[in-house]
Amino acid sequence: MEEIKSYENYPFRFVLIGNLLSLSIYGLGIFVIAQIGLIWVFFYLLFILLIEYRLLKHSCKYCYYYGKYCAFGKGKLCALFFKKGDPQIFVNTEITWKSLIPDFLVFLIPLLSGIVLLIIKFKLGLLLILGLLFLLGFIGNALIRGNLACKYCKQREIGCPAVKFFSKTP
Repeated sequence: MEEIKSYENYPFRFVLIGNLLSLSIYGLGIFVIAQIGLIWVFFYLLFILLIEYRLLKHSCKYCYYYGKYCAFGKGKLCALFFKKGDPQIFVNTEITWKSLIPDFLVFLIPLLSGIVLLIIKFKLGLLLILGLLFLLGFIGNALIRGNLACKYCKQREIGCPAVKFFSKTP
C-alpha cells in the first residue's frame, strides 16, 4: 500500500482550486440572495465574513498550517490577523453537527431562499443556479476536501477534529 505524502505548504494550484470553490459558492449565493433584495446581500456578506473570522480565530490559529499554505491558504491569512495558538487545542477540539451548522448555512441559506423564489415564480435560470449551488456545496466540498485538502494534510497525521468526526463509524 502506497503511503500518501503530506505537504508542508500546499501547491498553489490546490489553494487556487479550494478558494475558487468557496468563491463560487459565495458568488452564487450572492446572486440568489440579490433576487430578494440588496439589503439581504449585505447581511449574507456579513455572515460570510463572520464564518471566515470564526474559522481563522477558532481553528486556523491552532493548526499545523498556521503561517503556511494549507489547501485553502488560510494559514498564511490567519498569521496576518492572529497570534499562533497552542496546537494541542486544535487536536483536542471536538466537532459536532451543531458546530458545523454555520458552515452549511453559507450555501443552504441561498439554496432554501432560491427554492422559495422558485415556488413564487419559476425561472429556469434560477433553477440551474440552485442546482450548481447544490452540487458545489455538497459534492464539490466533499471532492475538494477528500481528494485535495485532507488527503495531503499534515494536521490529519497529527490529529484533526474533522477527521475524527467524519470517520466515526455508527
